[in-house]
Amino acid sequence: MISNTVFPPPCFPLVVAFLVAYHQNKQLIGEKGLLPCKLYLQNVKKYFKGKINLDALSYAPTIIWFLDWSDMDSTLDHLSLFGLATSAFVLVTGCANMVLMAVLWDLHNNYFLFHFSRVGTTGWESQLLETGFLGIFLCPLWTLSRLPRHTPPSSIIIWSFRWLIFRIMLGAGLIKIRGDRCWRELTCMDYHYETQPVPNPIAYFMHRSPWWFHQFETLVNHFIELVVPFFLFLGRRMCILHGLLQILFQVLLILSGNLSFLNWLTIVPSIACFDDASLGFLFSSRPGGVKERVVQMRLKDAAREQLPLGCYVRKVVNISFGLLIAYLSIPVVLNLLNSRQVMNTSFNPLRIVNTYGAFGSITKERTEVILQGTSSLDPNDPAAVWEEYDFKCKPGDLKRRPCFITPYHYRLDWLMWFAAFQTYEQNEWIIHLAGKLLAQEEETLSLMATNPFAGRAPPRWIRGEHFKYKFSRPGGKHASEGRWWIRKRIGPYFPHVNLQGLKKFYEDRNWPYPLRD
Repeated sequence: MISNTVFPPPCFPLVVAFLVAYHQNKQLIGEKGLLPCKLYLQNVKKYFKGKINLDALSYAPTIIWFLDWSDMDSTLDHLSLFGLATSAFVLVTGCANMVLMAVLWDLHNNYFLFHFSRVGTTGWESQLLETGFLGIFLCPLWTLSRLPRHTPPSSIIIWSFRWLIFRIMLGAGLIKIRGDRCWRELTCMDYHYETQPVPNPIAYFMHRSPWWFHQFETLVNHFIELVVPFFLFLGRRMCILHGLLQILFQVLLILSGNLSFLNWLTIVPSIACFDDASLGFLFSSRPGGVKERVVQMRLKDAAREQLPLGCYVRKVVNISFGLLIAYLSIPVVLNLLNSRQVMNTSFNPLRIVNTYGAFGSITKERTEVILQGTSSLDPNDPAAVWEEYDFKCKPGDLKRRPCFITPYHYRLDWLMWFAAFQTYEQNEWIIHLAGKLLAQEEETLSLMATNPFAGRAPPRWIRGEHFKYKFSRPGGKHASEGRWWIRKRIGPYFPHVNLQGLKKFYEDRNWPYPLRD
């Protein structure tokens, strides 16, 4: 059996999630955000005839309904800080109970996921919800002891974590095999490092690996995602081997890409593949240490003729929990068996048993939207000087080294990656962003790496240009000039706009019109 000390609640990803929320909430969903949550909630309330009823709460599950809307930015900050402080306490002290973990899960479920889904949710947010929900039942009810008596993690909970990692990996493998043909032809890794959302410096060099190595990588990926998950059911040794392989695989993904805290989060259920015997080397054998205390607790429990009433109640709760997970898994299993499998979807409102998957299709070329501004009176003047805005991490400046930010996450950079292979009509927020840059709003500029108009008058015009980006060749001509990227213009992404011309656009959407200082 694995103990609470060996298997702590999954709070590191929660700390990162709330840290991202605290630093980026106001700019994305605040009073003057790209997609203001206050306006969204007002529209939902209007749709349900001005009432906050069960239908409205089901449609938009968030505790913001019951909080102060007069200063939405402060409300968002307070919620983020509370979640950050609580999850950091659990992470640093290693102390948690069911009440504390339930509060964190509810806060994430009703606040973080809902709000960030307004500007593009991702599969790891549902995965964090499910992992956090399982973490509730991993802990004792009240005590904050790191080694609580009478409450060792139930086998049902441990197998629920194993069931989670099984679904994550098998779902990812099946969506690949059923999706892009390059996964079947073993050529997807020829493109992945260059076209993934936010490449890092290691990806720059991995992209130039020989073709046979990329094919080997793809085969290893299929083995890890389609074969290794079944090791869970082949006895203790194979289960431990499964855990080792999955953790190693996630570490490799962490090193080769900036996928936020996704891979860090996926390591958590993999720890359930180990037992105390296999992880005992992590703990001191000194007298009075954790190992000795665990042995003594087990001896006392074995000698006890009758367990406390709470232990029997806990067993009933665990069995009920297992039955719930089994019931909610039925549509998930049917989805895995379906040739039209969908990924990153939940079939229940609590989002506690979900479908997962990643990179079912691979883009073969990298395109980027580059925002440019000019002070010229006439945007059509050939002599107009257009200056570029750089984002925190996404490719832009050809000479800027790719960043390494995992497990942190710049959400706007990620959204720009999606926008680049869609149209601006499908991403109206990007025009909203252009208006805010025209007004030089400080909150929005904090999401950017550079402001070419800092210390001078705001730009008169903003436009979006569409480029094709490719890695330069290490040691080649462009690399010798300090360029990590080479690019070729495709054409305009959205036409030049000015602040006055966007006024009706803002009014039609009830967005606050940005004013220049």
